[in-house]
Amino acid sequence: MNFDTIAAISTAYGTAGISVIRISGDSAIKEFNKIFKGEDLNKVKSHTLHYGHIINEDGSFLDEVMVAVLKAPKTFTAEDVVEVSTHGGILITQKVLERILSRHIRLAEPGEFSQRAYLNGRIDLVEAESIMDLIHAKSEQAMKIASLGVQKETSKLIRNLRSKLLTIIAQIEVNIDYPEYDDAVVMSKEIIKPRTEDLINEINNLLKESSKNQMIREGVKTVIIGKPNVGKSSLLNALIDEDKAIVTEVEGTTRDTIEAYININGVTLNLIDTAGIRETSDIVEQIGVNRSMKALKEAELVLLVLDHSKSLTKEDRELLELTHDKKRIIIANKSDLPQMLKMENVILISTLTRAGLKELEQSILKLLSLEDIEQRDFNYLSNARHIAKVNEAKKALENVLDSIKLDMPVDVYAIDLTTAWRLLGDILGENYQDDLLDELFSKFCLGK
Repeated sequence: MNFDTIAAISTAYGTAGISVIRISGDSAIKEFNKIFKGEDLNKVKSHTLHYGHIINEDGSFLDEVMVAVLKAPKTFTAEDVVEVSTHGGILITQKVLERILSRHIRLAEPGEFSQRAYLNGRIDLVEAESIMDLIHAKSEQAMKIASLGVQKETSKLIRNLRSKLLTIIAQIEVNIDYPEYDDAVVMSKEIIKPRTEDLINEINNLLKESSKNQMIREGVKTVIIGKPNVGKSSLLNALIDEDKAIVTEVEGTTRDTIEAYININGVTLNLIDTAGIRETSDIVEQIGVNRSMKALKEAELVLLVLDHSKSLTKEDRELLELTHDKKRIIIANKSDLPQMLKMENVILISTLTRAGLKELEQSILKLLSLEDIEQRDFNYLSNARHIAKVNEAKKALENVLDSIKLDMPVDVYAIDLTTAWRLLGDILGENYQDDLLDELFSKFCLGK
């Protein structure tokens, strides 16, 4: 990575009271000082604020600014940093940035400030990703999860597992390399097996709770399905409390998937209203049905809507069978009409009178095991990359148990134990290559 001096606008694009431009690198203070009229920034103390003006190349006035001077290593990037607060107009902010870039300073890539903070040892990879999670949090609970990552609490979970693994590995290595040490613990399979099983149990608990955190962080992909005219679009509109989907008495009104979001007690549902699933000769409607089937396949939660006022049809039974293995809630809509549907374990609602909607929301939280969200401990993983690495580490530990069953030599166990240790290190970013880091940080905001 090229560690030349970089700059970017760190505040949101648009008109505001102020905008902030961040500059980072060895030449940040020296180069900015050449276009700043005020105190000599080369001589000021670190972490101080200074009033002055940005000067154009011909010496004319460009903008009145406040400048924060932050000297290495106690900065976000662990480099010299200058943060310039300009007036918040779009044009003036851009002009000030252009003036800064006219010096020996280049425009930062997306996420490059955070990448430097990581590479300079200021933060680990979990903290870096948590910063972006904090920015994009859609609920208070998602914000709490991200905050724990920023505060290093999430990293501690991984470091604790790695520490336990390292203890086992080190004791095995001592036995192999220094067999003459009489006071060393002899690491037999009788000792390694229960320790490995304890680690697997700890990981299983971590994964169980982390899957819930992942739902809170990313939202739950929720598909509303049913045959035509059972009230799927009406249910979507009722849940989000607005008329987003067109509703008519004509079957097949919804021809394509419609997406919306709802927050239920801190859990975001990514709702997808689908076209009614049925056999049809209408080409356009068939495209909608195909998209509905695709959405159903990818869904994490299914809301299957039936008609309370009609008996089960062949299409209803096919949908019940199709969603049998999915996490689902069966809903009987039109409960304000006389009952004809004979079925147990359904949630009765009426999108017309809004009856049963609160019960439906509580049923969703219960099915997701998130009804106690206000009291739960959020210090678990939530990032798909982290969870995948922990699953890989768990597999490596299971390989250790397989080797023990086969009565293989103790040094073989160390190979898989070390693999698990390294995989957990990947979460923290201890083994990453430049190209992988570039891809990861490219998803960050410009100026962050």
